[in-house]
Amino acid sequence: MPRFYVDLPLDAGAQLELPETAARHVQVLRMQPGEPLVLFNGRGGEFAATVLKMGKRSVLVEVGAHDPVERESPLQLTIVQALSAAERMDYTVQKSAELGVTAIQPVISEFCQSRYSGERAEKRIAHWQAVAMSACEQCGRTRIPQILPILKYEDYLASAPAADLRVLLSPDGAIHHSRLPTQASSVCVLIGAEGGFSRREESDAVEAGFIPLILGPRIFRTETVAPVIAGLLQSRYGDW
Repeated sequence: MPRFYVDLPLDAGAQLELPETAARHVQVLRMQPGEPLVLFNGRGGEFAATVLKMGKRSVLVEVGAHDPVERESPLQLTIVQALSAAERMDYTVQKSAELGVTAIQPVISEFCQSRYSGERAEKRIAHWQAVAMSACEQCGRTRIPQILPILKYEDYLASAPAADLRVLLSPDGAIHHSRLPTQASSVCVLIGAEGGFSRREESDAVEAGFIPLILGPRIFRTETVAPVIAGLLQSRYGDW
C-alpha cells in the first residue's frame, strides 16, 4: 500500500490536502477516490487514510485510524560522514535511513572534494532530508532520521556528544569489529570521504575518544561504509 510522510498534525477523521510532494506521488500512481494509503508524520505510529478527491495539482484525503506501530531500532546510531560527491552522499543518506540510523552528521574534512556553506549548505541539508524521508516511506520507518547541520571536522570533534561507543573507521584500524564491546545502546561512527581521513585527523579522533576500527581486508568506497557498519551494529546492538 502506498505510504507517505506528511509534516502535518494527523488526527483520525480529519480531512486534509496532501503536501505538494506527496500529492504528486499519488497522482503519478494514478490513485483514485476511495483508494487507501498510509500516512505518517514522524511523531510516532502511522495512520490509515483514504483518497477523497483528486485535483490537477491537489489531493484531498481523509485520515483514518491511528496505528501506534513503531519500527525504530533501540540502538541510537549516529553516522558522522565526511562529505562525498553528490550521488555518493545521497546513497549514504538513503541506506542509513533504511538501516535504522538515528542521525547523520555531515562534516568537512581535509580530503573532502565537496564543501558547502551558507545557503548552499542549507539546500543540501534539505535535499538530504528529502532523501531520508523518501527512504523511510519505502522501508516502513515511522520516524525520520535527523540530518544535522554541516560542521568542520575539528569543530565536530571539539563538541562530539557522548555515546556508549565511539568508532573511527580506518583501513589501519587498531581492532577488528569482532572485538567490539558486547553491549551498547548508543554508537557514533566516523566515516571519511573518498580519500579517507588524514593521519592527523585520525590521531585527533583517537584523542577525542574514538576507537580505530577495521572492517576487513578490503578497502570500501566511502558510500559503502555506512550501510556496512550500520548493518553490523544493528546486528550486534540493535533489532536485527
